[in-house]
Formats: sequence, structure tokens, C-alpha cells
Amino acid sequence: MKKRFFIVEDDVNILYAVQAQLRVKGFDAFVDNGAHGIETLIDSMETEQPDFIILDLILPHIDGFELLSSIKANNMISSIPVFVFTNLSDEDTKTIVEKMGVDYHFIKSEMNVEEFVRKVVKIIHNKSKLQML
Repeated sequence: MKKRFFIVEDDVNILYAVQAQLRVKGFDAFVDNGAHGIETLIDSMETEQPDFIILDLILPHIDGFELLSSIKANNMISSIPVFVFTNLSDEDTKTIVEKMGVDYHFIKSEMNVEEFVRKVVKIIHNKSKLQML
């Protein structure tokens, strides 16, 4: 069965580029631009039960930090690994999201979509290998 991602990103170019790259790599990817609010996103994540979440923290309609907090507070989805892919590059943000339970933090300005997806896939494959040991 294919591993599934849930991507929350307001930039449609990035959103669909990440989705396309993940699909090429053999993953399913559900997308949302965050326009319908946190409750709707949480409901969608509960329904889809993705294996991984990719989250932008800077969203025009909702607070990405609040969404992250809601994800981590929800028993149905709190254990899903979260990859933050954001333009927030300061150390305070990195410290805050790590304390909130983010598994991986990537800065958009440091890599393009292809590099990001390649790194995510590598992390997943490496974790899978470790679990087999």
C-alpha cells in the first residue's frame, strides 16, 4: 500500500509541485491550501489518515503554529510525522516547532521543491530500513 502525505501549503505552485514530485516517487498526496480553517483541516486529516504531514507555517487564512498545535493535541493524528516546509528561518521558530513536536524542519529558501522531496523520501526510506533491523 502506498504511503500517503497530507500537504498544507497556500502557494499553489509549491503545493502542486510537491504533490507531483511525491506521486512520481510512488506516494499518494492529498493537498489543502488552508483556506477552510483549522477544524476542517483536522477533520480531513482524521478522515484521510496520512502517514506524513507537510506543513507550511505561514498561511494567509490560518495560523500554521495553531494548526500544528491542533495536530499534536489530536489523539487520532498526533503521532503522524510532520515535516515543516516554511520561509521562517530564525532559530526561535526552529526551537518552537521542535518543542511542539515537529519531526523535521526545512527552509524553503535553502532548497527547491525537488530537493525537499528528495530529502523527505530519503528520510522515510532510512527510517523504514532502521525499523526492519
